[in-house]
Amino acid sequence: MTKEKIDKEELERYRITIAMTFIGFVLFFGIIVINLKADEMVFKFKNPSFSGIGTSAHYLTIENQEFNRKEALEAEIKALQDEIERDKENTTLARFIRNLESRIYAQLSRQLVENLFGETPSTEGTLSLEGNTITYKVVDGIITLTITDSDGNITTISLPVGNFTF
Repeated sequence: MTKEKIDKEELERYRITIAMTFIGFVLFFGIIVINLKADEMVFKFKNPSFSGIGTSAHYLTIENQEFNRKEALEAEIKALQDEIERDKENTTLARFIRNLESRIYAQLSRQLVENLFGETPSTEGTLSLEGNTITYKVVDGIITLTITDSDGNITTISLPVGNFTF
């Protein structure tokens, strides 16, 4: 082969290589350009208070959190007050006073029953207790109890004597 022919073949190979390289670059950039999707860069606030997107839901969430905190604090305060009140009612002195009051009321009730139905019943009487007045009268076999409370409200109870049988 002659030098000219070799040069021609090399030139032909060089052209083919350049053409293939050019076609390869064109295809490569064509594929990349199709897959590239660019958009403009836009700044947006993430907080709804600034952007306005989802603002009402954001405000409702904040309001709900504040309400729950306030409700929890009120419940805690009430629980503490109830605990203090229970502690006051369960002291030895408070139990003693309740027991004493119960016994005094039982004794007063026993004396009232004794005056009404005992061996020597009385026909009338009055008892004052903590601003309340209890008056009783026996007329024609009927006991009439009149209870007047401290506000002036009157309750009357009539009981027939001797008609109770068991």
